Amino acid sequence: MTTNENVNTVLVTAASGKTGRRVAERLAARGIGVRAGSRKGQVRFDWEDERSWGPALAGVEAAYVAYYPDLAAPGAVDAMGAFGRAAKEQGVRRLVLLSGRGEPDAAVAEEALRGAWGEGELTVVRAAFFAQNFSEGAMAEGVAAGEIAFPGGETAEPWVDADDLADVIVAALTESGHAGRVYEVTGPRLLTFAEVAAEIGRAAGREVRYVPVSVAEYAAALQQYGLPAPEAKWLAGLFGTLLDGHNASTTDTVRRVLGREARDFRGFAEGAWGH
Repeated sequence: MTTNENVNTVLVTAASGKTGRRVAERLAARGIGVRAGSRKGQVRFDWEDERSWGPALAGVEAAYVAYYPDLAAPGAVDAMGAFGRAAKEQGVRRLVLLSGRGEPDAAVAEEALRGAWGEGELTVVRAAFFAQNFSEGAMAEGVAAGEIAFPGGETAEPWVDADDLADVIVAALTESGHAGRVYEVTGPRLLTFAEVAAEIGRAAGREVRYVPVSVAEYAAALQQYGLPAPEAKWLAGLFGTLLDGHNASTTDTVRRVLGREARDFRGFAEGAWGH
């Protein structure tokens, strides 16, 4: 696969998020113009305000589409349809969509984007749970306190490093040969939450333990952190659905797309907490 020199400017949606920030940094390092879209940034892009989409898309050849809060969330299907039409109107020819692995509702939203956008180059990247959820996300506070409470039970997950994910996304944005593909991106090894806690504790040199909780208990905890009850219930339910075992397998996508092995969780933990 070769670099496509016709990609001069890329809109990165949710550019302050875990993947958006990494994608923007990598594009800039390649000398590609980055239009970093966010609700409060210089390039305003708000998923809740369709009026912001057209100006952000104007004049770009490609866009990285990361829907907030999740592609399986209520409203995502309508948003993807509207975004596809906006991208088509602005003449964007390449989209890379971040999706969730094993999420049926997200697949419906993928199809809505594909149907509305038409004949452009679309690559769908379905990601496993991010390893960085423990260092940058909602679970970082628990890790710092030595306790990870989550409705994961004993299910194993192929945690993907967000840096690997960003590299795959950038390849799809800037190289030929990815149009029409659906990539499932995972890490190289399955780990349960208890095993994750042990890996983090080993790297950090202190005890970190996993505390399994029910979906209802986790929803209640999210509400205590200020999340509205309907959103908390939906999000906790999504986690429960995703961690029922149907995603407990790895893929070789990182190797196939990038020509190297995916980063193991141990390497991530040592980089994040090692001394």
